[in-house]
Amino acid sequence: MATANPAPTMPLPRRRWPWLVLLVLASLLAWFWGPLNGYAITGASYGARVACSCHYLGGRGLDDCRKDFEPGMELVMLSADEDTKSVTARFPLLATQTATFYEGQGCRLEPWDR
Repeated sequence: MATANPAPTMPLPRRRWPWLVLLVLASLLAWFWGPLNGYAITGASYGARVACSCHYLGGRGLDDCRKDFEPGMELVMLSADEDTKSVTARFPLLATQTATFYEGQGCRLEPWDR
């Protein structure tokens, strides 16, 4: 008489490796959160200030102002508010910074929320 073979089971270590990878990634993110957040705030501040000067003093469009950014700032997103003469730069999920144009003073960053 033939007996049915039980379904093959996945070895225990193979089932746990995705969780181990997630745990390692979460640990690395927690460890480097301070520097990552600091770089994001600095990048957003630099982007807002440069784009504000370029847009309101130079008279160029925001897309053209992106040419003035340093390499590695591709993730910084820009938006302009023509009513308040300000430019907001965002680094996704980490930082937002606004620079406002003041006649006779140029562009000035808003205070940091730290």
